Amino acid sequence: MNIYVSLNKMLEYIEENLDNKIEYSKLAQFLGTNEIMLQRLFSILCNISLSEYIRKRRLSRAGIDLINGHEKIIDIALKYQYENATSFSRAFEKFYGVKPSQIRKKPIGLKIFSKIHFDEKEEDSQNIEYSIIEREKMILYGKKIETSIQNIKLDAPTFCKEMYKMYGDFEYGMTEYIERFGKTKCYFWVLYEKNQKEFEKYEIPKSKWISIRINSQEAKDIQKEIRRFYAKFIPSCEYKIRELPELEYYHDDITDFLMPIEL
Repeated sequence: MNIYVSLNKMLEYIEENLDNKIEYSKLAQFLGTNEIMLQRLFSILCNISLSEYIRKRRLSRAGIDLINGHEKIIDIALKYQYENATSFSRAFEKFYGVKPSQIRKKPIGLKIFSKIHFDEKEEDSQNIEYSIIEREKMILYGKKIETSIQNIKLDAPTFCKEMYKMYGDFEYGMTEYIERFGKTKCYFWVLYEKNQKEFEKYEIPKSKWISIRINSQEAKDIQKEIRRFYAKFIPSCEYKIRELPELEYYHDDITDFLMPIEL
């Protein structure tokens, strides 16, 4: 399965339905996965959350409609799935810097968020090697930072260096995605097996995990292999992914990337 062909079909479906309710369950069918994995996969491959992408495409289309058409603002708000003109106006002003009513009085150069399109020839023929492991409940300790899908590639390595300077070698890194009110919050944790008084406690229940080995602890190498894993392995994955964060386990100058599954 070429993930980029499937993603382009899904993105085209989104484009054709910006003025309708978009069900994530329908989008997940394009990629042969579930809604949770759909959102993670989209974030990893597109560097933006799915909900944010849809929101920005709708606001881009709404701006064009306001300038070129004669529809009432409330009609455009409802068309692009906003509950009322107030919530639409607030989102519109945050995106464009002006209110919808002002854009018709004094049209501005529109800031359009372009539709994403993938090169369908970008395909990796190298197989993904993985193993299935089982771990008992883990109790870990550490600190987290709030970041974003767009910034985590820079924020996570910086935070790791800060934690290493303060507390020494750590065993785990963990990315936690929290979807609320149509927006994705992203946290990156640095976790230790031993506690210190400044640390927060994090419990990870007993689970089976897909484990892929990365022969590096460099952030760029880890990020590259995780992206490759999502693009190549997840669309044909026969395992059910658990609603737990993924882990990076650092040891012996290597990294094991762990994806929680149910068997």
